[in-house]
Amino acid sequence: MESDTEIDAAGDGPWHAVPSDLRIVGVAATATLSKRKASLWALVLEARSVPCRVEQRGGGWTLLVPEEFYLSALEELRHFEKENRNWPPFHAQPSPLVGNTLATLSVLLLLATFHNLTQLDISLFGTTPINWMELGSAQAGKIMDGQWWRTVTALTLHSGVVHLLGNLTIGGFFIVYLCRDLGSGLAWTLLLLSGCLGTAANAWFQPAYHTSVGASTLVFGAVGILAAVQVIRRKKPLRKHLFLPIAGALALLAMLGTEGENTDIGAHLFGFVAGFILGLIGECLVEKTGRPAPVVNILLSFCAAAVPFVAWWVALHADGAG
Repeated sequence: MESDTEIDAAGDGPWHAVPSDLRIVGVAATATLSKRKASLWALVLEARSVPCRVEQRGGGWTLLVPEEFYLSALEELRHFEKENRNWPPFHAQPSPLVGNTLATLSVLLLLATFHNLTQLDISLFGTTPINWMELGSAQAGKIMDGQWWRTVTALTLHSGVVHLLGNLTIGGFFIVYLCRDLGSGLAWTLLLLSGCLGTAANAWFQPAYHTSVGASTLVFGAVGILAAVQVIRRKKPLRKHLFLPIAGALALLAMLGTEGENTDIGAHLFGFVAGFILGLIGECLVEKTGRPAPVVNILLSFCAAAVPFVAWWVALHADGAG
């Protein structure tokens, strides 16, 4: 076995080889390092003004330091290894994005088509034209009285073309990505739930006369879901950066969700909070069991698509009963 001590040719005194395992010092220590580690440790010591040199020996490399600097070199290297124990951070291999962009855009186009439908004077069975806003808007007092369907129908209504296009352009970006990331079924289920829960929570805190419409509650639910997904996917080594996705999402909420004379800040905020909570739950389940199987994904998609139809069916029949 090679000695871990040598006499410098210039007569400056003995030099000791740094062990490859910094926890083991002495005769039992192995001093053979990879070229990369030897060079890295040499840079660390040089940065700390500790003299050293790297030599090739046999099938490996050895890092040598003067005897009087041996203990301080070990201490510096132990500190360096401790500080960089989990660097570079581990990143799980991301799942490939699902190719469902066309399907998602079709749903958004359907929302635009429905907006045009609400602008027409449509009457059913000879009755007076349907007042879509009156039937489906999120009137806080009526939601609190048990008209749950308004938490859904309000998401499909918009006050005008500008309102609609704003939600489609801004929301479309987040929704398309979320559907590709999680799959259409799970994504739309979480989006719809975040929109409904956000609307219900907003109604709880608002006066009875408060009325709102629009998919922006769902859009900010998407922002919350995306933030939650990123939080869960950041492993322990990045724990100190855990709140970066949340900070980014809140900044986005502040920029996009608080401007405008008729902006319903409460709906945006509650949509974001609902989305974040649902996103945490959804991503935890995905990490544990994987993305929903194709059959489950299709089932979730049909359920999510059926909810607005059912809600409007109930709204129309409740109006007829009234």
